[in-house]
Amino acid sequence: MGLLTMAVSIKSLRPTCNSETCGYATPSQVAFFYASLYVMAVGAGGTKPNISTFGADQFDDFDRHERKLKASFFNWWMFSSFFGALIATLGLVYVQENVSWGVGYGIPTTGLVVSLLIFYAGAPNYRHKARKAESPAREIVKVWTTAFANRRFELPDDPVELFELEPRHYLLTGKRRLHHSSSFRFLDRAAIKEGAYPCTVTQVQEAKLVAGMTLIWFATLVPSIIAAQVNTLFVKQGTTLDRQLGQAFRIPAASLGSFITISMLLAVPFYDRYFVPFMRRRTGNPRGITILQRLGVGFGFQVLDALVAYAVELRRMHVIRKRAVAVPGDTVPMSIFWLLPQYVLLGVGDVFNAIGLLEFFYDQSPESMQSLGTTFFTSSIGVGNFLNSLLVTVVDRVTRAGGGKSWIGNNLNDSHLDYYYAFLMAISAINLALFLWASSEYEYKEEALEVTEAKVVCVQMEGMLVDSPPASSEGRVRQ
Repeated sequence: MGLLTMAVSIKSLRPTCNSETCGYATPSQVAFFYASLYVMAVGAGGTKPNISTFGADQFDDFDRHERKLKASFFNWWMFSSFFGALIATLGLVYVQENVSWGVGYGIPTTGLVVSLLIFYAGAPNYRHKARKAESPAREIVKVWTTAFANRRFELPDDPVELFELEPRHYLLTGKRRLHHSSSFRFLDRAAIKEGAYPCTVTQVQEAKLVAGMTLIWFATLVPSIIAAQVNTLFVKQGTTLDRQLGQAFRIPAASLGSFITISMLLAVPFYDRYFVPFMRRRTGNPRGITILQRLGVGFGFQVLDALVAYAVELRRMHVIRKRAVAVPGDTVPMSIFWLLPQYVLLGVGDVFNAIGLLEFFYDQSPESMQSLGTTFFTSSIGVGNFLNSLLVTVVDRVTRAGGGKSWIGNNLNDSHLDYYYAFLMAISAINLALFLWASSEYEYKEEALEVTEAKVVCVQMEGMLVDSPPASSEGRVRQ
């Protein structure tokens, strides 16, 4: 952010401009600007996959009160993120366009410096999880390779016959033992005792967790494609509509995206303070509903959003035919606020979808790979954006082939965007059905009692807080 602020503030690092136009940037200016962006991307790669995970790690899973608070953590973490995004889109954008880009970038840069100071000041008080494995990823690979090597061995009917260490080992090491599950049964071959260097049931279960998370990750790609419409076709659609508000103000088409943030900011407190307690009394689940149920509701909102977008586009096409608006650049006599419902639905859906995904990938990750869970979440957004660009290109070329009319032409007033929205609605409905099937087969992570009910004592060791086995006087475990 410091480099970006310099790029727009120092005269030698930006193009020369007069009151009307700006000259071309020199190669060195372009290089400095893109270097700034890539440095920021590297920094985001360090914070985005870890910051929410590290925040959740501050809650003690063995304390009933803190475990209950942790159930709300991701709701409020996402709330604060979206609140910051709202300030950026409404406040900082205004400062950048009406004051200066230097001030507009300087404000968040200063904010980051203050945040960094607060982070370092709090560092001695943070909880740090002990590293329980040298290379968690290597253990996952070992399970797959061992299962393949043992493919000729016959699996025992009783999973108790599979290789597992004594519970005492897990108490002494502080690692959590996982119960056997019936999913991905072929991986159980890695724990066959007759094989060379067998893996433990817990190691196999961790590999199963990653495999199950990967299947759910594929189900998140279509919702990510729907969400990508906010910055693409929704905006392009809005530019064709009447954006005049009063005599002097014209609404920027992209500004409607702030209603996603606003609707989410309003929905999160309602969800956390009213919906969760209401459902908790009926289901007994601390979260109110299970994480996969939450995701299913979120995916349902995506289908509904595509349906509403389709209906609004049908209305827009009707007005175009009625008023004979077909010339590129002509304004369709229809208010841009017709698009508002599809933005609001996306915001409310994100309370179930986006926050649910973040919580699911964190909660279901192997203990030593929980930052991987956040990476699953962020990568689904990125891959969804790439797939959206690919889908738009393919649909445009296919529908244009043979002299046909493109569904997504440069002139939306003479295209068939309604067909494209109907297509998105269809694939969203199919994706929801596949997700419901996958979630019905999914088995949640289940930890052994002797670990989850053990009292964990934290000790200071080499400047880090690590999990320690309980003292003999406090180490009685329910058998």
